[in-house]
Amino acid sequence: MVSGAIALAFVPLLLTLIIRYRYYFVLLYRAVLVRIWKDCITGLTREERAYQYVLTHATPGDPDSILEAFDVWCSKVEFISNIGPKKGKILDRLLMEQRPLTVLELGAHCGYSTVRIARSLPLGARLYSIEMDQRNAAIAEKIIRLAGFDDDTVELIVNPSDEVIPRLRSDYNLERLDFVFMDHWKKCYLPDLQTLEGSGLLGKGSMILADNVLFPGAPKFLRHLRRSGLYQWKIHRATLEYSKGIRDGMAELVHQGVK
Repeated sequence: MVSGAIALAFVPLLLTLIIRYRYYFVLLYRAVLVRIWKDCITGLTREERAYQYVLTHATPGDPDSILEAFDVWCSKVEFISNIGPKKGKILDRLLMEQRPLTVLELGAHCGYSTVRIARSLPLGARLYSIEMDQRNAAIAEKIIRLAGFDDDTVELIVNPSDEVIPRLRSDYNLERLDFVFMDHWKKCYLPDLQTLEGSGLLGKGSMILADNVLFPGAPKFLRHLRRSGLYQWKIHRATLEYSKGIRDGMAELVHQGVK
């Protein structure tokens, strides 16, 4: 009787936790459990399944159609952590305002943000996109070419970012980066930013946009922004892509040209 009464006493607490964190439970189900199950029954990776859907539902050579197909798949079929349409509009606007000629993307994943960036670039601009996972890079390559972008517009580099960034000057003849989009491992945000700072590729007006700085979060990266004095910066608050009720945000940094 006593043990039963104790168990009943915990029911309200359990219900409160379930209600409070319901969006996180939904995310766990969609991002982890569904993925494991479909990996087992299809023999394909999640990214390969996304590519198959895009290939059969999008119009080749039409970046907007490809992004729309991705958004439908990610919101209604399986979860993939792309920037998504809502935060994507912030990225679109900044690219249209900045009109950068040399852009670096850290974390192509399966090519969604790569296509989103490439479609907004001015004539003659070039995007260098880094993806360390070879299987994901193979999917990204197919998506990028399906969207109609060639090597002159988008160059996909398959290597870890900490190996590529120090070689951007010597191997790719870059003198300056006008825009950097970060959406790779959050633990890499700070070391990669510091490597970029040391490379001399960031100058006055160079913009950096970093996704998911609030969830899953990049606290060391944000702490560096507050202390460095190198940037004018702000947070664009939003919700996690393809989810409800999970607060997230993107950090927008503008380099002030301070050494």
